[in-house]
Amino acid sequence: MKSQSPSSDRLRLRYLRYLKLECNYSGNTLQAYEHDLDNYFHWLSDHHLTPESVTLPDLEHYVTWVRETGRSANSLARMLSGVRSLYRFMLMEDYIAADPTELLESPTLGEHLPEVLSTEEVDRMEAAIDLSQWQGQRNKTIIELLFSCGLRVSELVSLRLSDLFLDEQFLRVVGKGSKERLVPISESAIKELQMWFIDRNRMRIKPGEEDYVFLNRRGNHLTRTMILIMIKETAALAGIKKTISPHTLRHSFATELLKGGADLRVIQTMLGHESIRTTEIYMHVDTTMLREEILRHHPRNIGKNGQ
Repeated sequence: MKSQSPSSDRLRLRYLRYLKLECNYSGNTLQAYEHDLDNYFHWLSDHHLTPESVTLPDLEHYVTWVRETGRSANSLARMLSGVRSLYRFMLMEDYIAADPTELLESPTLGEHLPEVLSTEEVDRMEAAIDLSQWQGQRNKTIIELLFSCGLRVSELVSLRLSDLFLDEQFLRVVGKGSKERLVPISESAIKELQMWFIDRNRMRIKPGEEDYVFLNRRGNHLTRTMILIMIKETAALAGIKKTISPHTLRHSFATELLKGGADLRVIQTMLGHESIRTTEIYMHVDTTMLREEILRHHPRNIGKNGQ
């Protein structure tokens, strides 16, 4: 990173310490904030500005510069979220008397509805797995758990045996910000877990890894990248052309709950969303299905359809 003033260095360290200790952000979130913060401080240095001297026109200039670098609206929104967070911290710690981001407009994000898998497609993925391979049952269990419990991939890789309460049919999940929640687990997912444990018990597990549920061939816990690769390869084997990731299974879980009539607040709790607005954005109802339901059940259409 480019050289900064001593005061900016101290501010950066104090702010990152605040995010870690006070906000309790995860390592991945901290890394993203630090990367965006360094880019912002680099820009300030190039324009002979300090964080304390920045005005609203300066920030609007910064937004223009970010756009010109070709970053997407989502990336810009994330970067501005970090800048706003920085200035809220500076205001709280009396670095500044007023927040220059208060009137800064956020970029307009186009509606993006991510891919969703049907239950039949998830079944096809599981059926495509070769259970004669040592990792077959493990992979089938991972897919079933992601789909039936709606876990984030980071939550799945950190899942431990001590988090499983299978007799009571729930999991203890450590989500974003190290917040714990309890998630019900289906009988089918429990059955797949018990089958995986038969294979797992035959493995030589590395010291310190004994409590992790999912392990690789060398006895270490899995990484997010390993699961991403596995999901994509399994989808291809099942003949699924959609661009999917582990998050697709989480989204599919939530979509199926919504279609089944689950209350949005219940889904929010299951997903571990802090704000109901996040859940509202997250939900995707198949518009074709919605149209068919309206045509089938609306009183103005019943006579026309001969019902």
